[in-house]
Amino acid sequence: MPAVAEMLKATEAAVVSRVSLRDVNRVIDERILPDAFVSVDNGRHVLAGACSFISFYFESAKRLTPEERLFAIRTFEPKLARARSLAWTALLKEDWTMRDDFLTIDLAPFLKSASERLSDLSAARELVTTSQDILGGTPVIKGTRVPVYDVAASVSAGHTVERILEAYPGIDAGKVRLATIYADANPPRGRPRAATDLPEGSVIIRDHRVPRLRKAG
Repeated sequence: MPAVAEMLKATEAAVVSRVSLRDVNRVIDERILPDAFVSVDNGRHVLAGACSFISFYFESAKRLTPEERLFAIRTFEPKLARARSLAWTALLKEDWTMRDDFLTIDLAPFLKSASERLSDLSAARELVTTSQDILGGTPVIKGTRVPVYDVAASVSAGHTVERILEAYPGIDAGKVRLATIYADANPPRGRPRAATDLPEGSVIIRDHRVPRLRKAG
């Protein structure tokens, strides 16, 4: 699993925090996240442990005011800064409860969720490999020639897991889930694949063609 102190790309932070990339950019631009947990020197990066702050900020929006959420983050900031060297298991054993008059906030559930998503991200990284000898360096699922972005695109298109597994018999449901995580954390560059293209290695389950209508006269 990525360490608490690892700096994640903005797209990775969005996956771990379960928010959009736009939300991650917002917490950076509006300085909702403390500067100590953000880097913009060579692309935007966020401290892995601070993804719990991002999740908390957006998930608690219906119950807490912006001022209360910012106050909580500023209160927890020194504690997370001191805990950067800890392993996630040790971090989760800490008391992450904040009390201020009538307001009580427990950050532990958000830290636990972030640690679980980081584990998924780590597994997704391990799942994917690239080699010039396999599809010219296209990222594929290890041990196969299945392009990871094709699997993720099938999920985005609304295909069921069962149908995807029929098209790619070399993978299982767990790898389908991790493929989507990898693709979300590492969006492909360039133009997306045309909707009419079939992913390499796929199997046509059914081919139903509709005759084109002739123009009258």
